[in-house]
Order: sequence, then structure tokens, then C-alpha cells
Amino acid sequence: MHHPANPVLDVRRLSVAYGKVEAVSEVSLAVGEGQIVTVIGPNGAGKTTLLSAIMGLLESRGDLVFAGEPQPTPEVETLVARGLCLVPEKRELFAEMSVEDNLLLGAFQRHRLGHRDHASTMEEVYALFPRLKERRKQAAGTMSGGERQMLAVGRALMGKPRLLMLDEPSLGLAPLIVRDIFRIIAELRRRGVSILLVEQNARAALQVADYAYVLENGQVHMHGPARELADDPRVVEAYLGLGSKHQAMLSS
Repeated sequence: MHHPANPVLDVRRLSVAYGKVEAVSEVSLAVGEGQIVTVIGPNGAGKTTLLSAIMGLLESRGDLVFAGEPQPTPEVETLVARGLCLVPEKRELFAEMSVEDNLLLGAFQRHRLGHRDHASTMEEVYALFPRLKERRKQAAGTMSGGERQMLAVGRALMGKPRLLMLDEPSLGLAPLIVRDIFRIIAELRRRGVSILLVEQNARAALQVADYAYVLENGQVHMHGPARELADDPRVVEAYLGLGSKHQAMLSS
């Protein structure tokens, strides 16, 4: 088990059942302050379920400590107010609304809590994503997949999260755009944002992360520093080698 010095998130023996079927079983993981931690694994391994349970969107068993506070029953509102943010795989944007209005919605919770810093935060987001600034008056629904992913991340950053959870940020994007997204993820860590990254693109995830967990059939099969996992023959064979089962599946 990974024990960072000052974890922003500490999950112990988390389980989620759909009826009699355990989709996630006894998963323990931790994310240190300013760390990128990735969860890789095949489709259907329980990665999205895990994030949904941590966010309080699904009922779960186990122990969860966020920002030093135990969360006996994780609740979305409480966790969001404390600084946990999830960018779901579906990038749920308001298609009819402009880029700028979508970003402003990301600051809603902070505004409600009395913070009035959204203008300076928006400038920071625009500095990270110049393309969003160029398109700020454009309707979100008219943008490319890569731009929508940038907008989804930008909107999450408007809430100044302590921990940003990203669910499959590279899904369905062209390789050049994927490189952009991962460059931005690395830049966010440089700025002190802690990130929990769920990703099918194991190669890109292991390059950017500090620590990694391999999830298969709802359980942690391996974990360790991302660099070590990237060199582990079992990971190479299953996820990284050109002949790996996973690469074959991604390209089919």
C-alpha cells in the first residue's frame, strides 16, 4: 500500500456492489498532496465505478479520508465543497452555452461559499488553454472533442479543487490532442494540483504519473511507482508492448 507523507485522499478497502455482483472489491489507494496517481486497467475493470464511489455518487463500503477529514458516508455536496472535483468521461458540458459561461458555472460553488476570485481564476485557465480564450464566445457544443475535453478540465479548475479526478481524459481523442491533454495534466501537477487519473492509455498515464495502480476485475492487482510499473514485464506484456492484449483491443 502506498503511503504518501500527506495524503489528500486516503481510501481503504472500498467495495461497491451492484446487487450481488461486486464491481469494486476491497480497493485501497492514496493520493499525496501535489501528486499524480493513475489507475490503469482494461475496460470494465471497475475504474469509473471506483471514481463514482469516491465522489459519493455510488453507495460503497470502506473508509475514505479526504483532506484530513474522514467521510463515513461520502456525499457529493460535502466533498465538492471541500475541494474534490470529478471530470467524468462524458464531459458533461452545456452545449448551448458559451465557453465562458461553462467556465463560470465551474466557479459557482466557490462563489456560493463567498469567494470572489473567479476573474483571476479564469485568466489562469485561459493561460493554460489559449484555445478556450480564442473561442470564449463560441457555443460549447460546436467545439471539437479535444476542445471540449479542455473545457471540461478548465471548468473543473474554476473551482480551485484540492484533488482533480479525471475519468478517461484521452478517450476518443486524436494522438496529437492526447499529447496536449497529458502535457496539461503534468503542468497542473507543477502548479500543485493533486490528480487522480483513470486512463485506458496506460503508456501515457504511466509517463505522467508518480504512482500507479493496476485494476483488474474490480481489484488492485499491482501498484507501485509509475516508472517501476512501466518497466514491469507483466505490465509491458498486458498493457504496453505492441503485442499486448490491451494495445490490440485499443486499436481494433
